[in-house]
Amino acid sequence: MQRQRQADRQHRSRLPVDRTTPAATGELDSFTWSLFGEPTTIDYAYAFDFPPNQILANVCESLLRWNPDLTTSPGLASAFSNPTPTSWVYQIRPGVKFHNGTVLTAADVVASLRRNMDPEVGSVWGNQYRNVESIEPSGPLEVTVTLKAPDSTFNKYLAAGPGVVESAATLAKAGKDYGTPAGGVNCTGPFSFGSWTSGQSLVLKRFDDYWNPQLKAKSAQAKFVFLADPTTRVNAFRTGEVDGGWMVPAGAYAQLKSTPGGALYFGQNTTVATEVVNNLKGPLGDARVRQALLMATDRKGIVKAGAAGVGEVANSLVTSNNWNGAPGAADLLKALPEYPYDPAKAKALAAEAGVNGQKVVIATSPLDSQTTIITQAVAQAATAIGLKPEINTIAADKYSALFTDAAAREGIDLFLTFWYTSITDPLDMFSSLRTDAFSNYGGWSDPKFDAAVDRAIGAYDLAANSAATGEAQQIAMTQLPWLPLYTEPVSVFMGKRITGVRPSIAYLYYPWAAEIGAKG
Repeated sequence: MQRQRQADRQHRSRLPVDRTTPAATGELDSFTWSLFGEPTTIDYAYAFDFPPNQILANVCESLLRWNPDLTTSPGLASAFSNPTPTSWVYQIRPGVKFHNGTVLTAADVVASLRRNMDPEVGSVWGNQYRNVESIEPSGPLEVTVTLKAPDSTFNKYLAAGPGVVESAATLAKAGKDYGTPAGGVNCTGPFSFGSWTSGQSLVLKRFDDYWNPQLKAKSAQAKFVFLADPTTRVNAFRTGEVDGGWMVPAGAYAQLKSTPGGALYFGQNTTVATEVVNNLKGPLGDARVRQALLMATDRKGIVKAGAAGVGEVANSLVTSNNWNGAPGAADLLKALPEYPYDPAKAKALAAEAGVNGQKVVIATSPLDSQTTIITQAVAQAATAIGLKPEINTIAADKYSALFTDAAAREGIDLFLTFWYTSITDPLDMFSSLRTDAFSNYGGWSDPKFDAAVDRAIGAYDLAANSAATGEAQQIAMTQLPWLPLYTEPVSVFMGKRITGVRPSIAYLYYPWAAEIGAKG
């Protein structure tokens, strides 16, 4: 559904949201869950996409926990403190066991966190550790992180991938096999790694010695199957071949809402469908061309045709959920530049910038009809402003490599992402566009933007933090290093046998599968 202009201005969302599903009434022997692609790894240092993260969330745990309501609470750290602006101290929960039976210590935490700083590892979370000076054990069950400068985001990240804890002994022993079908992982979550049959499925087993009784798995086994074709995935939902799955193809919303085989739910999201500008050396290097491309893109049409009307045109690279009531958030949105659909004006702006038939390569993947519709709409917009688009379709299981491998992005000007934030903070998005950030794929650089992000990160005061973040947002939405299209709620289908999930983007880090049980 589309928002009216006034609702846009007030930064209020009308997206459908289910806070929970009916509680489970009993346990299960097993359930089967579908993924649109097979992970390339489940090593937390490289888990940066939907398939690996939704598996890993149930096996490995972080020092803190990102909850379905997008709040943060203690995890493997039972408590933490911030005694100085540049130090964080974590009390490690006693008696927690790894899946191989060994007991969690401060040494395990130190080894796991330090790994994100090791250039030999090349962790995708390296940017989140850029302000870290040292990570040291300060007691048998205490770890102290010393920062180079105050960082308002660091502690929040320890509820996501950057805070994952693995056995130090396992990391040392597994080496390059860690996170692969041969090596697996050995963490502390409610499920343990069982088996991984390449090209087919990955199986998790309930960990009976799990430390948290509130999140003890209700199913003895969770089996993840890799179904790249969206039609196959939807048919598997309807027939009961699989019991559920996240990221339901939008084109199937209507039929899945009415199927007797289960129920479709929507939840809170921090995701914006976005075109990443990967090549700033070609015509898209001029901000006017990027602005023109966005103005020539029928984003309302995309929401209607591609997201079944369940979405909203995005005025920023972050959602209102990211701001979480931060001071002045609504006013910051009001100040943003607008890019209403206007192909004629867009073409004139592009011509002014020198557009004259240059080729642009748009990468996409056959994930579902929604992705196809988006890609076609962006290609049409490129044509409308005088560019010559070429669509490069990449297999779903290879598309993830665009986010971690520079070589995979060679020759690509634009690629689609459903970009989610890993914390409830807009700085997660904007810091990823700082000069030299791992996920600044196009190499965009703006000194004023970097300075605003740095000020925001260094500000623990909420008002100062919000103001600086808003300045960064303003620059990003003027320069458009990435092109925001729309936002939509998280979608999840649950078959008639199962229930218990709390729909939320937090499923990428929260052990959602542990709450799935039998439906009464």
